[in-house]
Amino acid sequence: MALRCALLLLKQDNVGKEFVERITDRLHALSYHMRSYFWLDLKQLNDIYRYKTEEYSHTAVNKFNVMPDSLPDWVFDFMPSRGGYFIGNVSPARMDFRWFCLGNCVAILSSLATPEQASAIMDLIESRWEELVGEMPLKICYPAIESHEWRIVTGCDPRIPVLLWLLTAACIRTGRPQIARRAIELAESRLSKDSWPEYYDGKLGKYMGKQARKFQTWSIAGYLVAKMMLEDPSHLGMISLEEDKQMKPLVKRSASWSS
Repeated sequence: MALRCALLLLKQDNVGKEFVERITDRLHALSYHMRSYFWLDLKQLNDIYRYKTEEYSHTAVNKFNVMPDSLPDWVFDFMPSRGGYFIGNVSPARMDFRWFCLGNCVAILSSLATPEQASAIMDLIESRWEELVGEMPLKICYPAIESHEWRIVTGCDPRIPVLLWLLTAACIRTGRPQIARRAIELAESRLSKDSWPEYYDGKLGKYMGKQARKFQTWSIAGYLVAKMMLEDPSHLGMISLEEDKQMKPLVKRSASWSS
């Protein structure tokens, strides 16, 4: 997103053109790397499950020596037949297979995701509605970290209402406003009544956060922005960046989509 914004802001002079070329090269490399190696769908999950390790030639399939045993048990049940998402990164050989809402929505809005991948992310949200949306949008990451591990590993799992506007923007971008409308209706039924808390607890978001502060500006603003974008989708242009026409997607089709 930062690199695409830089392309729009740079002056078209001799100095600017030099940076445009460097940024474009960087975008090509970054987009290819993320779309190829950090995208997870059913096909990719099967491939990782069958990876061989200690491959060193340029023909190696497992380029980062990812250990198949590092696949968590929950991901096999979580992954739907149609759908996918961008995973996290701990180190080159250690992938974080959890779902991160913020990163995947920004991937859509910044054109990091190809159109097919963006649609697959929406498919995943619909397929795993109960886990990711439940009774209060929206799960910041999934699944919850258990025991004391949350103290030493980044990420937590409450449901954060402010993420509603990001989901709405991603839904509009992918032509799926009905998903956003459904999530907004859920939030409307409780947010005002609960005095606009900052987060909710529980697997479904049934309980107001144990230490959640009330009348939070970001909770109110997230809802208002979501409503305004849904009523007038042209507002999306303020936060959504199209891919440059010269940068054709290097990953043509998500493996989660059947032919």
